[in-house]
This record gives sequence, structure tokens and C-alpha cells, in this order.
Amino acid sequence: MTAPAERSERVTLPRHGGDRPIPRTVLRGARLVGADGEHGVHDLWLADGRIEGLDLPGDAEVELDARGLVATPAFLDPHVHLRTPGQEEKEDLASGLAAAAAGGFGTVVSMANTAPVVDDPAIVADLVARAAELGLARLRPAAALSVGMRGEQLADYAALRDAGAVMITDDGIPVADAHLQRRACEYARELGLVIQTHSEDPGLRQGGVMHEGAVSHELGLPGNPAEAESVMIFRDGEIARMTGARVHIAHVSSERGMRVIEFLKAEGAPITCEVTPHHLTLTDEAWRDFDPVVKVAPPLRTAADVAYLRDAVRRGVVDCLGSDHAPHTRAEKERDALTAPFGLPNLEVVFPLLYTDLVRAGHVPLERLLDLLQDGVARVMGWAAPTLAPGAPADVVLLDLEAEASVEPARFLSKAKFSPWAGRVLTGWPVATLVAGRLAFSRTR
Repeated sequence: MTAPAERSERVTLPRHGGDRPIPRTVLRGARLVGADGEHGVHDLWLADGRIEGLDLPGDAEVELDARGLVATPAFLDPHVHLRTPGQEEKEDLASGLAAAAAGGFGTVVSMANTAPVVDDPAIVADLVARAAELGLARLRPAAALSVGMRGEQLADYAALRDAGAVMITDDGIPVADAHLQRRACEYARELGLVIQTHSEDPGLRQGGVMHEGAVSHELGLPGNPAEAESVMIFRDGEIARMTGARVHIAHVSSERGMRVIEFLKAEGAPITCEVTPHHLTLTDEAWRDFDPVVKVAPPLRTAADVAYLRDAVRRGVVDCLGSDHAPHTRAEKERDALTAPFGLPNLEVVFPLLYTDLVRAGHVPLERLLDLLQDGVARVMGWAAPTLAPGAPADVVLLDLEAEASVEPARFLSKAKFSPWAGRVLTGWPVATLVAGRLAFSRTR
């Protein structure tokens, strides 16, 4: 096997902080690939934080030997938990954005379920400013749908947007009040903001810790039925259709839920949806060890659900991938199945995991995976599609599609050093990530 680190002598760019001059850089002999296909082998030039062009003359302050590597726009993630403010023992901006860059992500959207909740414009502005100083992945915060995420009163979306918020969501807490959801959609539509939903009916999911089905019955653990998801997706999609708001359905986990999304899209509802790496690669059978590492919300479903989600990815029903990176302390995840928190870390393995299980396994072509990580997220958010064309932001990830390495959680840059994929050998690892022309990650660091 060839581990990514064994290729990394060629990636020796110096780190550049957020306020330092950006060197003119050339990536020599890179194979350029995007969601729109192959673009040949070229020298890719970066200058002043932008893509300068291909095969240009002149001198570079920094040269990078990228022969044999794929250069593609850095990935986008619409759904990460960075735990700042107030939960820095789980993750902080430095560790979370470093983990994002290690996974090839140039921009991430952070969730609002922190302590305090991100429902104040001052918190949004502080997050943006602090992240910019780090010189890692770029942060675009989401803000809370309701004050305190209590589901009672709308937050001030206009002020939050003006401070830098790009999404509105009470992620982690379903909005039980349909009238509040309607008013949130109407307000967000006026401001051009995306509403992201955690679509689970609280009355149906109750205290379920895993998928309700044969395995939960056998193990004696409380189950969360797929219908809790499908019922709420239908409600949220109907409110989107009624209000005209852009509603993004997060982490769809079940065949039932995906079928409802297909129906709603056919009816013209302005909705989009994401799936996560864990819902595409793990099933409820992972619970047989009673290890809460696999406790996530919504829960891991059956093999039939995974197969249907993969087919929905292949058919283009799924708009994008969201990692739902949700770090916790190891002590928290070592509690019993009923009291351990929901969520797992995954930013650093998203690409090799899905490249291995989807692309190399023949389910989707590489370009489709890149679309889910690049253009698809941009379409959901209303951003310009990432590209390596001249003038575009110099957000680039170099990938070694031949590198094989096992998942070693102890080496994660995230503070959450555990993984349900620990020990799995995966193929196709990020070697370096540049954000605005500055090195945010390399395997030699």
C-alpha cells in the first residue's frame, strides 16, 4: 500500500497566515478535473488569491510538483458542527477548520446549535472574524431559526444575514410548530436565505436511539422509525411549496424520506436535499456491538435504505453531500446507548470513503462525486460554482487517487479522535488544500 504521507515530500509549501502576502504559486503537471469532467494535464498558476491561468510564463515564488495528482476546486460542506462558542472541549475553530482543510474542504457552513446559540449578529461576526485569522478552511456560519433554538420566536434574520450568516436552521432540533416554520420560510425568502431543516417528527421519533426495525427489536433498543423522517419532510416540503422559500432538507437517511423528496420535487416544491457519508456507507447492523460511536440523528438505516440513497445519488435526485461532522469528547461517546450524544466526526475521511465505496466500486463516476462536493453545494446555497478558470478564487485541493491508507482516528486534526471506519483501508486521499492561494493543509505539516 502507498500511504498519502509517502507522496507528501512533493508538497512542501510554507503555511501563510490570513493577513500575510500571498505568493505566486504554480502547481506543476496537475491533472485538472472538475464536476464537468477532465481538463487535461497543466501547470496551474495562482496569484493574489485567484486562479491566474494555465501554463503561464514567468517565475513563481512557490512551485509544487503535482505530477500524478488531481487538482480540483476545494470542496464545500453545507453542514458541519464546530462547537464554537461554548463547547470547545469537543471542537474549536482551529481544530475544526484544520480538519476541514485536511479533508479537502475550502469552505464550510457551521451549525448554530452551540452554547450560546448563534442567534445574535455579534456572535456571527465574531465567528467570521476569528476564522479568517486562522488561514484554514473558510467559515460561513449558519444562524438559528428561532431564538435560543426554542421553537417559539423567530430570530432576526436580516441582522444575522448582514453579519455574515448564510443559512437559517435550528439543526438538531426539529421545528415542531408548523406555523413558525411557515413564518421562518416567508422571512428567509424575502432575504434570499436558505432554510435548512432537521426533518424528524418529534412525536414519532420519541426517544429512539437507532433505526426502528428488526435489529432494534433484536437488541432491545428504542427505535426511531423512518416514517418520523418522511412525515416531516412532507410537511417541510409543502411549506416550501406554499411560501416559495428555498428549503434544504438535511441528512436524508431513508428510502421513505427520499421518495417523498422525489414526489415534492416533481410537484415543483423549491427544495433541495443532502445525504451524509455515514448514511451512504453504514447500516443499523453497526449497532450489534452496542457502540454509541454509531449513534447519529437521523439514525443509520437498513441496507435497503443505503442502496436506495446510493441510487438517488446516481440518478441526480440528491443535490449535494453534507458531512454532518458532529464531534464529541470520547468520554461522552463512551456512555451507554441511551445517554451518549448523537453524532460522529468525519470531515477528514469524506472523500476517500466515498471515492472508495462509490467511485471505485462503480456506483458513480468521479465527476458525480465532485459535483456533490462542489457545484451541488453551490447550487443549494446560491453561490457561484467553484472552478479552476482564471479569476476564480484559488481554492484548490490536490488528490492522490492511488494512495491507500487506513483510517487512524488518533491522527485526526479534529479533537474527536474516534471513527466507525477506524482501521478501514481507503483509497484516494487529499494531499494538499489551498484556500485563497494560501496553504491550509498538507500531509507534510
